[in-house]
Amino acid sequence: MNASKVAYKPVGLALGAVSGAVAGAVFKQVWKALRHEKDAPDATDQDRSWSEVLVAAILQGAIFAGVKAAVDRAGASAVRRLTGTWPG
Repeated sequence: MNASKVAYKPVGLALGAVSGAVAGAVFKQVWKALRHEKDAPDATDQDRSWSEVLVAAILQGAIFAGVKAAVDRAGASAVRRLTGTWPG
């Protein structure tokens, strides 16, 4: 394992936790702006339709994936700046 991979391990773990929190906050704000509701529906919400539940889940997944990719990419770029090699 090269130095950049070793350097990226703790960075990647920390960024994973941060990206989850950021993505959750972003999703809440997006849902509130789109639906004017404080909380998105859960899969087991009896009073919500299939379409509401699925749209919320798809949107949440897309936001989480996008935020995670952006944070991972930024972390890898930072490691390259520090070590001179890409953590691949």
